[in-house]
Amino acid sequence: MKKKTTAPEAEREEALGGKMTIYEYEQKYVKRQNVRGAKFLLRFMAAIVGVFLLVVLVLVTLRVYDLNEYAGYGTGAACLVLYICVFIVPTVKILHAGYFMTNVNGSTARKAQRHNKKLRHDIADKMIDLTAKVEGVGWYDSEVVGRMAIALKTGNEEKLKTCLTELYKGSVKKSARSLIRKCALKSAAFSAVSQSAKIDAAIVVVINLQLIKDLVFLYGFRPSDARLVKIFATVISNALVAYGLGTANIGGAVAKTMGSAVKGIPILGSAISALVDSSVQGLVNGTLTTVIGYQTIKYLNKEYRLQNILDGIDVSETEAELTEDCTELESELKNRKKKLAPAV
Repeated sequence: MKKKTTAPEAEREEALGGKMTIYEYEQKYVKRQNVRGAKFLLRFMAAIVGVFLLVVLVLVTLRVYDLNEYAGYGTGAACLVLYICVFIVPTVKILHAGYFMTNVNGSTARKAQRHNKKLRHDIADKMIDLTAKVEGVGWYDSEVVGRMAIALKTGNEEKLKTCLTELYKGSVKKSARSLIRKCALKSAAFSAVSQSAKIDAAIVVVINLQLIKDLVFLYGFRPSDARLVKIFATVISNALVAYGLGTANIGGAVAKTMGSAVKGIPILGSAISALVDSSVQGLVNGTLTTVIGYQTIKYLNKEYRLQNILDGIDVSETEAELTEDCTELESELKNRKKKLAPAV
């Protein structure tokens, strides 16, 4: 059923050409945020993840060192390179990616529109360049990318936005789901092989970070600081779940319930325990990775939609508002002049 528009609302929409005002945008979409607090919290959470991974790698190095001194040195060097590759590089790439400004007010809306327009152009440039130079990448629909290249060259902003939206709803969405499935399977497979709760948790963290980095690269932008804080919080939560799962002897409990069926066959009981433990851990860790993937693309899609809405808002003052303000100013100045004039 179509919503009935009141007379004042219809007049306002007609005066603005059917566009939402910045005040309506603020009321509907803008939430109060501590920008500096979000930046600090984001870096703090990234540091927690980094410290956790570093501790796991140090423990692995010390264990190998206890067995053989030289092997310990070699493992330490390998772990340092691994730490740079699986944590430093992905985290830096995520944090340094551009993001759309959508949590704005009347005074920052124009700046946000300019920033978002430049970011859209950067995203389009990257997609066009990647499609042209990397054969068989298959992430983006080449036909849509071709139309987008023409729109970018001719300065057709509306056509450019239409092409980007088509890509995000089509080939990019399909590619994102493929990336999530691959990372989930990888997480499940590695967890099934690992026999350590700490390593299980580290695997989940590493694959989660890799997935976030890949999705950010695929979309061409990252979520805002406030939403990235929530994503990193989920990464930490996933690591804790994986660690707790790894310390629980799930398979042993299942084997115990089988009672006399495995009594006297200790090898069979141990095999059932190991099989169930690894399969359950793999399934849960794979699911945790899937959750982080879909949370990331949910925020990316939401912020892309919001910047599109914001771009269509007329943030300039209307002629009526300008005339009203000038009239009030003129009246105020006349009143002050009369008060200051000497009495005759």
